[in-house]
Amino acid sequence: MEKIKAADLWHALDADNRLLIDVRSPAEYARAHIPNAVNLPLFNDEERAKVGTIYKQISPESALLKGLEIVGTKMSGFVKKVIKWSPNRRLILYCWRGGKRSGSVAWLLRFAGFDVVTIEGGYKHYRNLILQTFDNQHFTQLIVLGGKTGSGKTAILNALEEQGEQVIDLEKIAHHKGSAFGWIGEKPQQTTEQFENDLYDNFRKIDPLRRVWVENESRSIGSVFIAQGFWN
Repeated sequence: MEKIKAADLWHALDADNRLLIDVRSPAEYARAHIPNAVNLPLFNDEERAKVGTIYKQISPESALLKGLEIVGTKMSGFVKKVIKWSPNRRLILYCWRGGKRSGSVAWLLRFAGFDVVTIEGGYKHYRNLILQTFDNQHFTQLIVLGGKTGSGKTAILNALEEQGEQVIDLEKIAHHKGSAFGWIGEKPQQTTEQFENDLYDNFRKIDPLRRVWVENESRSIGSVFIAQGFWN
């Protein structure tokens, strides 16, 4: 098995005990990534821009040669780093479209003795999957908990979760209190794209046929927005 579909990702992570690695540039990773992925950039941001410019303005072959020139000195460092990260040497890699970047790093790590699979279609395929899920997932018993600021909605959701109820805590996922208290005491907010990824990570654990509790929110929670499909 060298490629997996995005829909099979979590089964592979859980069943095969694999480390998830994002080989895109630091800026791409910072904007949004699959939850729990670590970043092993094949190119830094400047290098990625340089290779991309050569690809567009000169030729794909010239871009390939420049990429090889850049990566050559990094190869041993990649292997040493991943050995520390994954003692069992079982990995899942992805880049933007599941193409040259993840394929190149996968080749290197397989050569170094790692058991490596890549995500078919890459991060782009994963994003399409989660947006389709938001559009198509229907909960049979979605209960929206409303009330004024300070009335204890979050405390109620926490108590319900402790009793085994299914809860989607939008404010927790968004790193924002969604009220007059906003970001106070919270981690910095992520991008809306990362918020959607983190929300989907909660979605996949929910049984849509059972009761699901969620707090009443506007479509924006601080600087992020709830996916239109779920909002609808």
